Amino acid sequence: MIDKTKNTTEKAVATYLATKNIFLGLLKEVRELSKKKPDAVLSVGKVKIVNRVLKDLKDILDEEPEGKFLDVLDDSELPQTSDAVLVMVQFETALKSFKSKYYQRYQDYDDDFEWKSSWVTTEFLAEYKGN
Repeated sequence: MIDKTKNTTEKAVATYLATKNIFLGLLKEVRELSKKKPDAVLSVGKVKIVNRVLKDLKDILDEEPEGKFLDVLDDSELPQTSDAVLVMVQFETALKSFKSKYYQRYQDYDDDFEWKSSWVTTEFLAEYKGN
């Protein structure tokens, strides 16, 4: 059964889907840099690249309970790679929470009681005919 009290928007889902894999790729690279040189400082260019992705994610995650803990990287005081990993792991955790909250499994009564999964958005709920 769909929990109708937990829903998001198609726009937020589109941002999540467009950004998640890019973010995970960046996180993997920053983790590798951190393993090699945890005290190394990220370049201005790297911080800008990471922040473009983090800002998009922050837009959709700000309204979530985890949103108050999320900050982009400080480009005026360039972070060490280990600090960047910490910030990015917070985003990773918030993304997992976002999906577990809004991507739900439900039984479709119009389709021979078949189990399906969907993002629960305001648009989805407008069309959903669950019991």
